[in-house]
Amino acid sequence: MPGDGGHPGDGGHPGDGGHPGDGGRAGDGGRTKDGGTRAPRSGRTGRVRDDGGHPGHGGHPGHGGHPGHGGHGFHAGHSADGGIRAPRSGRTGRTGRARAGARPRGRGVRAATAALVLCAAVTGCGGGANADGSGGKAVLRFSWWGNPDRAERTERAVELFEKRHPGVEVQTSFAGYETYKQKLATQAAGGDAPDVMQLDYRQINQYATAGVLLDLGARDAVRTGGIDKGLLATGAVDGTQYAVPLGRGTQAVVYDTGAWRASGVELPRADWTWEEWGAAMAELSAADIPAGGEGGAGGTRVGGLDPGQSEDAFEMWLRGQGKALYTRDGKLGFTEDDLTRWWAWCDGLRKRGAVSEARQTTQLDGSVENTPLGRQQAVSDINWDAPASGYEAILGGPGSTALAPMPTGEDGTPGQYFKPSMFAGVSAATAHPEEAAALIDFIVNDPDAVEILGAGRGLPVNDRLRERLEPELTGFDRVIAAHHRSLEDRLKPPPPAPPKGDNALQTTFQRDYDQVSFGRKTPREAAAEFITEAKAELRP
Repeated sequence: MPGDGGHPGDGGHPGDGGHPGDGGRAGDGGRTKDGGTRAPRSGRTGRVRDDGGHPGHGGHPGHGGHPGHGGHGFHAGHSADGGIRAPRSGRTGRTGRARAGARPRGRGVRAATAALVLCAAVTGCGGGANADGSGGKAVLRFSWWGNPDRAERTERAVELFEKRHPGVEVQTSFAGYETYKQKLATQAAGGDAPDVMQLDYRQINQYATAGVLLDLGARDAVRTGGIDKGLLATGAVDGTQYAVPLGRGTQAVVYDTGAWRASGVELPRADWTWEEWGAAMAELSAADIPAGGEGGAGGTRVGGLDPGQSEDAFEMWLRGQGKALYTRDGKLGFTEDDLTRWWAWCDGLRKRGAVSEARQTTQLDGSVENTPLGRQQAVSDINWDAPASGYEAILGGPGSTALAPMPTGEDGTPGQYFKPSMFAGVSAATAHPEEAAALIDFIVNDPDAVEILGAGRGLPVNDRLRERLEPELTGFDRVIAAHHRSLEDRLKPPPPAPPKGDNALQTTFQRDYDQVSFGRKTPREAAAEFITEAKAELRP
């Protein structure tokens, strides 16, 4: 494999140890889902829940994924059970309802971004038309993405907040990540953003510069002294704190413990490199582990998902070489040669059968269920830690799913980092800024709220409360906590929030790599096209 800075032809290897797998991608953007909001508690008859599939930013964001990371949902085309929800008092359950429709990749993100710019320039809008509720209560709309488990935990925390703040009523809604991302962009562009909104790492710059978000640094109601300064800084743009982290997450190699052990391949080590990761994927694929799940009859599993489509994975690989996805002034931190090497290496892994084929990569929708590991067509995945909990139910329950550290560069430099799994921001146009800030403070700093929420949005960002909570964690939350402990003091600080054009470039990155994986372009041709598009997208 060529050394750092070299670049192979189509199908060659990159230098400096190769690179990571899929970074908890937020979905290929090829679907939209029916969405809805919940009626006010006062006299409401129920609510329509947005379809609950979602990534990983930290999700993945999540997140990520993309973002990041934070939670998981249902694969595209599922009804996702998300229908009408009855009031808490005497509710009878849900009636299933969902629909899915195709849309061109990336077009919705770009259109929404343009609308946000127009919104800021022409009207100065920031969203959030708010009215007083019955009895003169301040009404807050609080929206997030996530899976049903996160929703249940959040609803319990919101009930406690309302009990502690009887003058405030909180109306909640949640959706899968792709649905949520598109809906929030539309609401913000129309001046109707929720009072409190969950944000991915890659959305902050976009919404802050468009005038959608309130300066939380000026609000004493949000206490941030217990949050690591590096994590907190990722929610700031040009020195202004527009968002506060809600959880701490990181990436992991997620694997089916039974299948990996059955293969006879050495288990992941704490100090393995990207080159060793690639070799392990090839060995796993050669072990003839029977595929399971839908469509698995008669086939065998590959090692893992083709990581070439993931901008998150590319960033991890770059950081392992001492490089970055973006410079501090918002420009590309890598070259065409870097990206060519990355895509050529991924292309080579796929051609050798070490990772998933092209059609599986393009079927990703942001849920763990629809990844090759979730369909039991692969032995492993690379994802953000919080959504990885969704694999347990698929792979056989407790103990069936494990987390391993991300590989490093050849010299041991880690590309992995702790990042906020997601953030909370407040609409600049909210009628109740103090109450909105108090809700965020409650979620981050109240011991009872933190206990209710657990690791559903990643581990708590309040250092003291995280240490207090960890011994009480159960189930996969304990697995996540152990993963974090294994990485303490080993990782470098997280990068600043990406520039506002990055949200659209995630989709461009996936689309351009599709051209490689389907053999329509060479890695060099696709890399050159992406660099041109990225520079245009990032132009001030």
